[in-house]
Amino acid sequence: MSANYSIILLAAGSSSRLGQPKQLVEHEGVPLLLKATLTALDAKYGRVTVVLGADADVHKKLIAHLPVEIITNQEWEKGMGSSMKAGLRHVLKSRPETDAVVVMVCDQPLLASAHLVSLIALYEKTSSPIVASRYEKTNGVPALFHRSIFNKLLEIKDQQGAKVIIESHANTIELIDWPEGWIDIDTPEDLEKFNVG
Repeated sequence: MSANYSIILLAAGSSSRLGQPKQLVEHEGVPLLLKATLTALDAKYGRVTVVLGADADVHKKLIAHLPVEIITNQEWEKGMGSSMKAGLRHVLKSRPETDAVVVMVCDQPLLASAHLVSLIALYEKTSSPIVASRYEKTNGVPALFHRSIFNKLLEIKDQQGAKVIIESHANTIELIDWPEGWIDIDTPEDLEKFNVG
């Protein structure tokens, strides 16, 4: 294990389309925020930073007992990009030696730590500046970004996500197939369709 990796878990949104905090929705009896945090820790690669926002005090109680760094993005309403930048700025301030970060979200219930490990393993094999997940004809998170990409991540618009950087480097990135990645929980229909909750 290298101490120079960090995992950033984005869990700041208000889940407006879902109508309830997705962080608290349960999958297999475990709230999605807790499940995602445990998945990040199980990867055993560096430190884990969890970015909270909406209802931060409530959500923090779910994971306060875990060995993670929890920050609150006061500007979470501006969008996912705002939270990602807040997480990355925290990592760079607290661990400036960080070589790469893995960015993940809390609403992909089928994510396993083995997939996070595979992202880092492929990065170590190829030295690619970006290693992303491929699912349902798209490339997205979880994704690893080398420090050479950090400034670009910090320059994205608040309402954008890491995907805009992944797409802009489409010809130079490495990809790992993750068929379950397209399952995320954004709407009540998602809850019903995938029987999550």
